[in-house]
Amino acid sequence: MSFYQLLKETFQKEYAERSPEYKARLIRWRKAPSVERAERPTNLARARELGYKAKQGIIVVRVKIGKGLRKRIKPPNGRKPSKAAVFISASMSHQGMAEQRAARKYINCEVLNSYWVGEDGQTKYFEVILVDRAHPSANYCLKGRGRSFRGLTSAGRKSRDHHKGL
Repeated sequence: MSFYQLLKETFQKEYAERSPEYKARLIRWRKAPSVERAERPTNLARARELGYKAKQGIIVVRVKIGKGLRKRIKPPNGRKPSKAAVFISASMSHQGMAEQRAARKYINCEVLNSYWVGEDGQTKYFEVILVDRAHPSANYCLKGRGRSFRGLTSAGRKSRDHHKGL
């Protein structure tokens, strides 16, 4: 069994058993800001699968997103009863929202991909892999700007396919 396979199984086992390391990690993340740069990926095997390399110009950012349905703001002058739904299922996944928040915070970087790292009762945590466009060592061929806003990452691709009626 390879090293990355062992890493992947260990990460899944920590989550399934709710190990003390996992709980301590969630407590630490809960107190942190909503978009925070991580020193290294939490799930190295998954990050490597999605294109992460430990070199300059590539960073990992941890983003926390509130769970549950997104609540629609009540309009000041009312609305027709047929349009008065309070909870609307959003067209974008939590992972897609996390990618966009990371992209807004780190303007000079482009979103390469993202993956789930944990969740508690109120929040989900994702790690987003960002590539610095201006750095010479990060020679990824990322066409255009705003990949996460145009649905070109894996999370955005899912929502685009959903709207096509596939």
